[in-house]
Amino acid sequence: MELRLVRHATHIVNMGGVKLLVDPVLSPAGAMPPIDNSPNPLRNPLVGLPINESDLAAVDGILCTHTHRDHFDAAAAERLPKELPVFCQPADEAKFRDFGFVKVTAVGDTAEWRGVSLTRTGGRHGSGELAERMGPVSGYVLRCPGEPTLYIAGDTVWCPEVAAALAEHRPEVIVLFAGAAQFLSGGPITMGTADIAAVCAAAPAARVMVVHMEAFNHCLLTRPLLREFLEREGLAAQVTVPADGASVKL
Repeated sequence: MELRLVRHATHIVNMGGVKLLVDPVLSPAGAMPPIDNSPNPLRNPLVGLPINESDLAAVDGILCTHTHRDHFDAAAAERLPKELPVFCQPADEAKFRDFGFVKVTAVGDTAEWRGVSLTRTGGRHGSGELAERMGPVSGYVLRCPGEPTLYIAGDTVWCPEVAAALAEHRPEVIVLFAGAAQFLSGGPITMGTADIAAVCAAAPAARVMVVHMEAFNHCLLTRPLLREFLEREGLAAQVTVPADGASVKL
């Protein structure tokens, strides 16, 4: 298995010879306005794409956790080949069909595709009423013979749904969307340092890769701050914090 971070939540999973593009956002730096009601009034994305866009199109399918614009943008809808298979949560199926994609699978519980099984998991995109306003989000567990079990948690904080996914599926590799993204009020809507530590404690044998940082203006947790925390807490050996464009082989 190989995971390649592109930028923010966008990454490529190479599993069993199949390449899945997760949460594609293809806009150039500064093409989108700031996230509303957030601390830093900077245009998004904050950084450009670190790899050629043709590399992103040379994949076998698309996996989308949800369709907030920092996880699927207008540029991706316009430029990605419409015949690519798309796997998404049921709430987003109609959106992808409206975008023109012709092979859309809404993953209710599980789906099978080219030797890979996909199991959808739950999460909470924030806490309390804020999480309700943010709408449904999903994570996914991917399995393939001869490969480690992979859990992509999606946009969530540490919550009972994440704990249940770890206990049930016992993933060997975990991708966490961090950045401690937040608005001017209401608390973080993605994982911060305490959430990451909780995942590590619940799955001490798993290899953890943390993404979703330094590319959108509402994400306040940076890579240097996270690395300092991981060193201080003795978690640096378990957790990888890749740079944009970097690949991790597992």
